[in-house]
Amino acid sequence: MRLRVTAKGQVQGVGFRPFVFRLAKELELTGHVGNTSLGVNIEVQGRAENVRSFPKLLADRLPPLASLTGLETEETEVVQGEEAFRIVQSHGQHGHNVLISPDVGICDDCLADMFAKDNHRYLYPFTNCTNCGPRYTITRSIPYDRAVTSMACFPMCEECAKEYQDPLDRRFHAQPIACPKCGPALWFVEQKTDATAPGESKIHGQEALLAASLALLQGKIVAVRGLGGFQLACDAHNQNAVATLRARKNRPHKSFALMVRDMDAVENICLADAEEKKLLSSPARPAVILKKRPCVASEHRLAEGVAPDLETLAVMLPTTPLHVVLFHHLQKLCDELKRPVPALVMTSGNASGDPICLGNREAIRRLGDTADCFLLHDRDILCRVDDSVLVLDKCQKNHAPLFFRRARGFVPSPIDLGRSGPSVLGMGADLKATICLTRKNHAFVGQHTGDLENVATAGFYKEVLNHLAKLLEVEPALVVTDLHPDFTSTICGTEMAQKNGLCLARLQHHAAHAAAVLAEHKVTAPALAIVLDGFGLGEDGTVWGGELLSMDLPKALWRREGHLSTFALPGGDRATRAPWRIALTLARDVGAQATVQAMLEKYGTEGEIVLQMLERRLNTPQTSSCGRLFDAVSALLDITTSTSYEGQAAIRLETHALRTLPEMDVSCKAIRQTLRQKLGTLPKPDAFLARTAKGMGTVSSQALFARALALRENGIDAGLVALDFHYSLALALSRLAASRKTVILGNTLALAGGVLNNTLLRTALAALLEEEGFQVLVPHMAPPGDGGISLGQAAFGLALLENNMVSQGETIICQSRQ
Repeated sequence: MRLRVTAKGQVQGVGFRPFVFRLAKELELTGHVGNTSLGVNIEVQGRAENVRSFPKLLADRLPPLASLTGLETEETEVVQGEEAFRIVQSHGQHGHNVLISPDVGICDDCLADMFAKDNHRYLYPFTNCTNCGPRYTITRSIPYDRAVTSMACFPMCEECAKEYQDPLDRRFHAQPIACPKCGPALWFVEQKTDATAPGESKIHGQEALLAASLALLQGKIVAVRGLGGFQLACDAHNQNAVATLRARKNRPHKSFALMVRDMDAVENICLADAEEKKLLSSPARPAVILKKRPCVASEHRLAEGVAPDLETLAVMLPTTPLHVVLFHHLQKLCDELKRPVPALVMTSGNASGDPICLGNREAIRRLGDTADCFLLHDRDILCRVDDSVLVLDKCQKNHAPLFFRRARGFVPSPIDLGRSGPSVLGMGADLKATICLTRKNHAFVGQHTGDLENVATAGFYKEVLNHLAKLLEVEPALVVTDLHPDFTSTICGTEMAQKNGLCLARLQHHAAHAAAVLAEHKVTAPALAIVLDGFGLGEDGTVWGGELLSMDLPKALWRREGHLSTFALPGGDRATRAPWRIALTLARDVGAQATVQAMLEKYGTEGEIVLQMLERRLNTPQTSSCGRLFDAVSALLDITTSTSYEGQAAIRLETHALRTLPEMDVSCKAIRQTLRQKLGTLPKPDAFLARTAKGMGTVSSQALFARALALRENGIDAGLVALDFHYSLALALSRLAASRKTVILGNTLALAGGVLNNTLLRTALAALLEEEGFQVLVPHMAPPGDGGISLGQAAFGLALLENNMVSQGETIICQSRQ
């Protein structure tokens, strides 16, 4: 009997063919296996019972990095005289079903090789096998073979070639396979050098790593060429080094990510449970947000400047063999100096707002004034990919990760939409921008790109789009952009649609947020969504950001059901950088004359100008933004009156609130208990609910602000006022949603928007909504903030096509139902 099997999914570059080879040998089958653009093609022949068992065993015993999205089988004619099972050469064609593997952290077997002194890869910083190593960042096209990767320029030595060609070796067809004889080289150079090739430096290999380690211990800033671009590293315990990095990078307050040697080092500075440790050491090797350890031994104490606004740290383990060996040399030096191995700041290799540097020359040119020295290598990076940052969402029953930034280790893994259709391109927003391309039933969200206000970042955004489109080999039938006409993403999408004669749709920002969560969870019935963020152009021309929406995603229908009441932003965007302006506005709105007067005395002429702007309604756009309401309360409490990065005021407000909770327990029970004990009572939701003249439900921003003001005037501690504000807001929103449950004839509610990165609010809101009888959905496959917008746009676009709501070359605005 002979069977033809086509395996689709993540089946190339993950050790799938040698696995098939071993399984065929075990079952005494002949035939062949080979990569194609449509998947992996297998033919097996032998005793009928063995052939019939092959597909099930194939699916049940997959290699660690492999995954199947389809397994097609058909019986075919027996081949006479076939004596063996072979692995045949790959072949491709335009259009494919293959899933490209993300970059994967080093596996335990390769670590063992690197630390075996008799192994020819001893301490080699580019060690890998089919179970680990670079994938997405070195791949030009599919099928995934060495010739289409950046390793094509490194001919294999005899020993590597032998491993590569042996189906029983775990490096069989490991495309990035290399060793010190034939693979990429590493070298070290001082600041502002022309030594961008290995022959131009005198410090190579292990000496280069030793030199970089010594520089770090001396308090210098080292630019390290990592997996998806450059990183800037320094000793996280050295206050001067951290302060210097902040000054040079123009990043005064925003927290830095850390890399530490091992799990013991994690526990020296953080509290991490078993689930968080598992996430840290997973193949993706993300940066995981963990609680700071309250009492840290003096030798492990971090510089105050690492994460000044937070009670948490973003921590990762070594993500590549290069980082592993760097820590090995740090260990040797620290043993000689009789000091602990330091945690390292490991932040993106860029100036604030720019994309990460990719090539050696680019890095030396752009980072020459930031880094003191450079650790370089000559393996080309074909696509910039930053580190992923996430937190374990413990307010959900499954404790799934929640992304702050989705990139290395996760991109380009697809999201299954549960339905198939033509390709759609979602262009995302302008902050934390991503793009999303669909192919059949899969949505591929590109890596975190950054904020498109920067010309260089806008160029990176287009790089990601072109790279992903080339790998997926799709041509979109529809482009979906944000409603805002001036977004760079909107302009780019509009130009692309016009140039190629494509359909174009514009979807309101918060509707796209809602669609992203509903698409991820494959919701097919009408649902509600609470969307909380900082900015999104509304249909009425105001700035939305605290929204209750209803949505029937399969029918491409949505409607605004309620919102936070609006208030003015004096100076527009300037108010986001000076939150005291918003606090002054709301104090005026609620008639708090004493507070208004105190603020005028504090801010002088500028305060008077703000009042005049408000009275004359000059450059004072109206907003329902939840993010801006957080800013106002933070400024009212003198926690943050000016900001240096987006969300800083809200982050500090949450930090103050968390400090009032025992052991920072964010459960709804702990919040209520703390408020009852220290305030004697809990807020009442009806005090915050109102209706507009048109009958739409609102949560009163002014009433929430007035309560915080009253508590502060009664001498209540700022942290406790902050806690009460979080709870009051969550309570009011949950009650508003409950009042509109009948419009969907169900109980499904999605939470979305960048404010959901606030763990305290997310936890309280989810718990209170569940008490109201809702099934609460939170995004876990894409970020809740603007990094998930492109997914929602693409999913909504699919529904538009399915319902024939857009025609070839047509431009439509996806308006809400009235």
